[in-house]
Formats: sequence, C-alpha cells, structure tokens
Amino acid sequence: MKGSCNCGACSFEVKGKTWSVSNCHCGQCRKQSGNVWASAVVAQSDIETQGDVKWYASSDSAKRGFCANCGCNLFWKHNDETSMSFSLGAIDGPTGLSIEKHIFVADKGDYYDIADGIPQHAQ
Repeated sequence: MKGSCNCGACSFEVKGKTWSVSNCHCGQCRKQSGNVWASAVVAQSDIETQGDVKWYASSDSAKRGFCANCGCNLFWKHNDETSMSFSLGAIDGPTGLSIEKHIFVADKGDYYDIADGIPQHAQ
C-alpha cells in the first residue's frame, strides 16, 4: 500500500503485515481528523516515509506525524513501541482492509451513532 498527503510532499509505503485496523473516536483523533480516525498498525521497520514529516508530541506517551506543508494527518506513534499507525484515508487506492473495531467510543462525539455492528471498546 502506498499513501500520501494532500499536496504530495509526503508519502509512505507499507511493506509489511498490518493489524489493529480501527476507527478511533478519542478527542484528539476527532480534533486532528475532523471526525473519526481510521488507521491500521504496522511495524515501524515495515513502513517507508518520504518528505518532510513533522512530529507533534500530542501527549507524554505518543506523537502524531503530519505533512509540514499541507498539514495532512498521516501517522500516530507510541513512544515505547516499535510499531506505528498510519491513516487509511491517506492511502492512494484500495487498501484491501476492513475496520475490525472501534476504539475510545466512550469519548465519541454526540453528533453521530455507531451502528455498523463492529466491536466497540470504551478505551
């Protein structure tokens, strides 16, 4: 899978197995993405990034990667893990993946319902 930001200045290629395909409803993801953030996880060694990816320390334990030019939200990385999440919305073309779960539904916005029957996790 290959992905990129809106302006094309940043791109990435996922070269390994993905897991934890999810929709995140936490407050940070909703603010960063405008609603829910759809992502999958990959080993950091199995993703190649190109361009000027800037990292924002969104908490004491994690950071978010985005394009320095257009601001497109591309990555989420826990400081103590060797994996990282990438935005499914940034993939150029089909992903071949399906959402497996909803996370942080306790924090979801009151303006929508989750009615797709996929497992939901409070945190």
